[in-house]
Amino acid sequence: MALELGIADAKIILETALLASPAPLGLHDLKRLFNDELGADAIRRLLDELREDWSGRGAELVCVASGWRLQTKAAYQVYLDRLNPEKPPRYSRAVQETLAIIAYRQPVTRGDIEGVRGVAVSTQVLKTLEARGWMTWKCALANIPFGGAKGGIICNPKAMSMQELEHLTRRFTSEISIIIGPEKDIPAPDVYTTPQIMAWIMDTFSMQHGYSIPGVVTGKPISIGGSLGRDKATARGCMFVVDEAMRVLDLPIEGARVAVQGFGNAGLHAAALMSAAGYRIVAASDSQGGVANPNGLDVRGLISHKTETGSVTGFSGGERISNKELLECDCDVLVPAALEKVITAENAARIKAKIVAEAANGPTLPEADRILFDRGIMVLPDILANAGGVTVSYFEWVQDLQENFWEESEINERLKKKMVRAFHETRAEAERYKVDLRHGAYAVAVGRVAEATSVRGLYP
Repeated sequence: MALELGIADAKIILETALLASPAPLGLHDLKRLFNDELGADAIRRLLDELREDWSGRGAELVCVASGWRLQTKAAYQVYLDRLNPEKPPRYSRAVQETLAIIAYRQPVTRGDIEGVRGVAVSTQVLKTLEARGWMTWKCALANIPFGGAKGGIICNPKAMSMQELEHLTRRFTSEISIIIGPEKDIPAPDVYTTPQIMAWIMDTFSMQHGYSIPGVVTGKPISIGGSLGRDKATARGCMFVVDEAMRVLDLPIEGARVAVQGFGNAGLHAAALMSAAGYRIVAASDSQGGVANPNGLDVRGLISHKTETGSVTGFSGGERISNKELLECDCDVLVPAALEKVITAENAARIKAKIVAEAANGPTLPEADRILFDRGIMVLPDILANAGGVTVSYFEWVQDLQENFWEESEINERLKKKMVRAFHETRAEAERYKVDLRHGAYAVAVGRVAEATSVRGLYP
């Protein structure tokens, strides 16, 4: 069959297979493309020709132990150029540099999965795997019937037009449509994933089925089945567990000093909500730096400044500080809401906060955890402190299935009950085993997954 197609067509078949496969293709795989009618030597000659063709287009065909793979930052555009040499590039350089789709699914024992999350995620596969595990334990701790998955597209959405983002999202949805659905994987928003992007996913999936299926994703606009309170859910959930921690430590909420590292969705809303609840926001920062005022920042003014300029730096209501200085500033509550691994063995001894509330995933390294615990600083772990987002995603899914939408006050009250219960369950396990709250939270979460696995048994 391959010989009848001719060399040019055979090369296109090989190109298509190499582009579509997430893993290297071995000689056996490549021979099967041609129903074993093309021998190993002929395939190697075709691969040599492909290597020369691609090298002139900024790509490289490399041979690894398990087979051949395409190594390129512009694989899709190179392929388009190969088929249409006279046609100008369809996509911008930002799309050309899109690398790959990553999607990892955790074995499920406790219900539906919060699925492939985010149109832009970390460029490291290991981070995706790590985040998948976080989601499993987070859902188990919050006691909601989601499993855990993580994924997305390695790209730079800030450099793309809206049309390019829409094309990218709809194509991605088409590729994963076989594994998502209201009773399967349920994608939710993550890094750089907006309500509009979630709307495109929902619309693409619905069009493939011929009717609207709002329950396929969460984080949608309110007008097409989104939930009230979803945008502030992570921050509000974090505040609820901080409130409980303050009561346990017998600290007054009114006037308590809070420093927020990271002023994206979680950090900005945490600052606004906590300020309205009586906390005093004394420092805030983003990737460009921070601002501090021991008497308290004007949070409304700071948010307006951030919206207008893109950064909290330069805000006239405080003095400029670095992110490093913010972590070590004099405060009662520290809220790391941006980056991983910012509290380390090197700076843990200088943390002055009485409570560290991890609104971000993984901001505290294990060796720092031990130092903080020994110093009597309460760390509210990420799988507890930032579980508000996935909890309200679950609420959105339930509302979509029921086609019965709740008032925001009811959603916030339900969220509070979930977060407060999770905090006290975590604290009880920590006291039982005489460990910190992170180990207490994992004791609750792992115990629930283990129990569900044991009850369900193995099939077949």
